[in-house]
Amino acid sequence: MPLRDHFHSPLDDRRSWDEFHGGWPAVIVQRFRPLLPEGYIVGPNIARGSRVEIDAGTFEDDEVLPEAPASWAPPEPSVAVTIEPPGDTYEVRIYDLRRARQLVAAVEIVSPSNKDRPSSREKFVGKCVAMLQAGVSVSVVDVVTDRHANLYAEVMARFGAADPSPGADAAGIYAATCRLHLSPSGQQRTRLRTWYHPLAVGKPLPTLPLWLSERLVLPLDLEASYEKACADLGIT
Repeated sequence: MPLRDHFHSPLDDRRSWDEFHGGWPAVIVQRFRPLLPEGYIVGPNIARGSRVEIDAGTFEDDEVLPEAPASWAPPEPSVAVTIEPPGDTYEVRIYDLRRARQLVAAVEIVSPSNKDRPSSREKFVGKCVAMLQAGVSVSVVDVVTDRHANLYAEVMARFGAADPSPGADAAGIYAATCRLHLSPSGQQRTRLRTWYHPLAVGKPLPTLPLWLSERLVLPLDLEASYEKACADLGIT
């Protein structure tokens, strides 16, 4: 079955994109769990960034609240700045229990908030780079059609590399796995390997390799989990 466009009519008139994004990681977990060898566990991790908007009047009201009796008043803060809320997180994480529950693989499903501004993209890319540098296999799946940025290309750029595959540097949708492999001596990670697949609405999704160790790799069947997630939500 083909990939749908969850961010434009007619589908987004009936189903919110975050309903699907919230369900897909759980389905990936369900389908991936039977493949895991003993000693590995898998689970979803979903965190929504704050979407609360506060206008200036709210802060002004704080100034007129009745003062409570106090014998000491704090000094002015060293820093008082307005910060952006964290972006949404939709991911699947796999841990090796034999190594003190060490994170070994992650599937990052891109949300609109991960792509909507430079600072958001930097946070997402920084997170992926940090995991890769820690030896974690990272798969990035981007089906967001209403934001134009290629986070995979930005991850590659952080390592001073580029993918010559057609469309790998374009602002389209895609799925990719990245992995830093150990050198033969085992002393340092020296080789970045990636598996990139451009996606298209109306086309099936690929199967990605997901590395649990230097020698153990399992198939991440995105098409099967995607179709199950759509079926669970009544998305046809």
